[in-house]
Amino acid sequence: MDFNIMLQAHRGFAYLILLATAVFVIALLATMFGYSGKISKLLKKSTLFTMIFFHTQAVIGLVMLFFFSPGFKAAKEAGTLMKDSVSRNTYVEHPTAMIIAAVLLTIFNKKIKTADRIQMSWVIMAVIAVALMLWAFQWKRLFGG
Repeated sequence: MDFNIMLQAHRGFAYLILLATAVFVIALLATMFGYSGKISKLLKKSTLFTMIFFHTQAVIGLVMLFFFSPGFKAAKEAGTLMKDSVSRNTYVEHPTAMIIAAVLLTIFNKKIKTADRIQMSWVIMAVIAVALMLWAFQWKRLFGG
């Protein structure tokens, strides 16, 4: 496996995650305000696909980080991993926030699978997951800037 192949796969799944997250947020809002809290099939399916994309992205990203990333190895060996803000964001904050978001989304998916109505604590958990994802998303790397 080549680092560039992994990087392109990671970027490709980023677009899918943005699309799936947008559908998920719309379905969550529709469930909260349009169906009086009754969980719809759209919410269940969008949560499932968003969670699958998150997990696939996490696996690709972690494999890329620990086995293929020359920047991570260089920063770790030079002792600048936490001193440099770009390295810290890329190699520590981004993966940590995305993993936490994936875990929260997994818990949310498990909760709505078995329930008929959505609870506010679950919505808060889903909003935190989306907020973490949006905060840690590498916008400049994906869209330039």
